[in-house]
Parts: sequence; C-alpha cells; structure tokens
Amino acid sequence: MNIDLSKLLRWVLVETSHPGNVGSAARALKTMGFGDLRLINPKIKGVAANTEAIALASGAADILETSLESDSLASAVEGCSLVLGLTSRDREFGPPALDWESARSLIADATLSGGKVALLFGPERTGLDNDHLALCTHRVWLDANPAYPSLNLAQALMVCAYTLRETLIRNTAEPHSLANREEMADFADPAAVAAMLDHWREGLEAIGYLDPANPKKLIPRLQALFARSRLHKEEIDLLRGIAKQMLLRK
Repeated sequence: MNIDLSKLLRWVLVETSHPGNVGSAARALKTMGFGDLRLINPKIKGVAANTEAIALASGAADILETSLESDSLASAVEGCSLVLGLTSRDREFGPPALDWESARSLIADATLSGGKVALLFGPERTGLDNDHLALCTHRVWLDANPAYPSLNLAQALMVCAYTLRETLIRNTAEPHSLANREEMADFADPAAVAAMLDHWREGLEAIGYLDPANPKKLIPRLQALFARSRLHKEEIDLLRGIAKQMLLRK
C-alpha cells in the first residue's frame, strides 16, 4: 500500500549551527519520503539558501526551499498533539521519557488517528535544553552504545526517518476507531500548556503561594506534572479559569 509520508510529521531543527547538517537533514527526509522541515532560530539566518546546505542536500533542494524558518519554537509545535524531543541526557524534571521503539508506536497511533506530530532535534553542541523540552509531550532517546551515545544531528534524524518509515507503512492498514481519532484530536498542544502554565505562574504569585524571588522548583514540578497528564483542550480552559480567579484576588 502506498502512503504519502511527506506531511505526516513536522521535523524541527532547533538552533542548528552548521548549514551542512540542515542540507543533510533535508536529504535524509527526502530519501525516506518525508518533508515539512522546520528551522527554528538557526545560527545562520536564511540557512536553507546557504551554498553548503544546498550542496549537502544533494538533490533535495526542494525540501530546503519549502522549509519554514522561524524564531518561535512554540509556533512550530502549535496544533501538535504529540511533540517528541530527541535527547540522550537525563533530566530531573521535564516531560516523560520514552525509548524510541515506544515512541514509534505512539507516533503511528497519533498519525493514523488524525493527530499532528512534531519531532525536535536540538543544537549540535548542547542538544535540547529545558526550555525546549518544556514544549514537548515526551523526551525520547535512541538506543545506542551507553559508553558513547553521541550521534551527529543528521545521523540521528536519518535513523528516526528510516525506522519511522518502516513503522508507519506497516501500520497504515490497521483500523483505528472514531473514538481514538477524537481523543487524539482533543489533546492540547504543548504551546497551549506552556501558555497556561505562565498564567498559573502569575496567579500563584498573585495569591502569595509563589515567591518570584525564591521560586524553588515549583514551576518545573508543575511543568512535569502537566506533561505527564496529557491535558485535553477543555482541561486547559478549566485551569486557565482557576488562574483567572487567583489573579482576581490580587
């Protein structure tokens, strides 16, 4: 069965330093049938038109030409019910962690149920930071040599694209119920969760529960709690209503 993978996923490169990695990423995506490349705050502005990027794309210049460059990561994940941040580093807080095999199953369920999915890859030297992961529903790692788990950005993207192609094609024929499709569509995207959390921060400060001069770890803990909860859109509205009432007591 033929399946058009080109628009199923958003492939998001965050603060990429080297134009060659952008070009190599475009080549990997086209080879595996994907597209929809998002470039968030690259170190070189207009990197998709960079000669090194075009050279390394090696025939995938069309992926570069249709890529979207932005300074806003939140805009890149807007509307996505599943946002996976690829990183091998453990974090004290942040979204739930998943191995890549489990993540692939989630991606297949989400896409086949009509949900939108984004995969985030961080800067080459540092990877995704906590602010980036705050906009993810899950933190994902690739199973690699624990003594040396480092992968080049384009290599990591290629591994993901190749294995996802297999998974998505294999799962295309499996039936998904209307209930599953509606549930996936009802999940709030991480950008909406982050905005709600900002609203809560203001409300907690207003009632004196959060001291902005000494916040401790309250907000990261709430962030992790909401990430584990996979909030629905109506629950975001409910939590914003609570925050509004806190602010009215100021």
